[in-house]
Amino acid sequence: MAIKLNNGFKMPIIGLGVWRMDGKDVKNLILNAIKIGYRHFDSAAFYQNEAEVGVALAEAIQTGLVKREDLFITTKLWSSDHGHVHEACKDSLKQLQLDYLDLYLVHLPVATKHTGVGTTASTLDEDGVLDIDTTLSLETVWHAMEDLVSMGLARSIGISNYDLFLTRDCLAYSKIKPAVNQIETHPYFQRESLVKFCHKHGICVTAHTPLGGAAANTEWFGSVSCLDDPVLKGLAKKHQKTVAQISLRWGIQRNTIVIPKSSKLERLKENFLVQDFELTEDDMEQIKSIDRKYRTHQTAKFWGIDVYG
Repeated sequence: MAIKLNNGFKMPIIGLGVWRMDGKDVKNLILNAIKIGYRHFDSAAFYQNEAEVGVALAEAIQTGLVKREDLFITTKLWSSDHGHVHEACKDSLKQLQLDYLDLYLVHLPVATKHTGVGTTASTLDEDGVLDIDTTLSLETVWHAMEDLVSMGLARSIGISNYDLFLTRDCLAYSKIKPAVNQIETHPYFQRESLVKFCHKHGICVTAHTPLGGAAANTEWFGSVSCLDDPVLKGLAKKHQKTVAQISLRWGIQRNTIVIPKSSKLERLKENFLVQDFELTEDDMEQIKSIDRKYRTHQTAKFWGIDVYG
């Protein structure tokens, strides 16, 4: 299953996110994921494991496990490189051992102090607050992103963690409309208005954290996981699926792309097997009713401010 982007390219509806994936585990996980059927991989310079992803992709292609043209590879521009878009993209391509990206995203709608291409540091000021660069506009960054398409470095470009108003602004100043907005969305944070707005304007929505971050976000941010919700548990029992599979299927049926992360082989298989059943309208309404408007990524814990607003 794939969604056609506004520029005609197709993006697989299920992908594997590699955030918080240990470098030593990346190669085997990606090779196993490809064997399971994954063709869409979501990385970022900030994750500090692009090189390991690149080793895995190179081996998969060189051994004939998969063809490059059958893969969809996403990575992202970190905030400290907003003034160095071309260099950052080229550095990511070098790390990933690729000639082009299928999708390159602006990771966050905020620029921070530049610390050198590829270093992805998050510099804090003397008060422990993220040191934001106020001299760089998102419009300037976007036009540099557009250059990457004409340079042949990225087939598609997009945005990430942009709210409705920033997305609207990007549409206003863009020569190349963003193909994707990657946002946190899951049953506890459904963001119906933003999803509808993006779809209305031909922007595909990718759901990062489609399972609410589960145990990892509970550990990092003290957040509550939707996977413990009784409604989702009831639907899992009804369909004889796991709660995670119910959540991912819900994401797919609302026409969003889902990129769950897992470091366990069985979970990789489980997350991919969500295309053999369908939630009913009543099921979808039940899930709609549990929206808590609850973001699990709470950046103030690390950066002193909530960059999501």
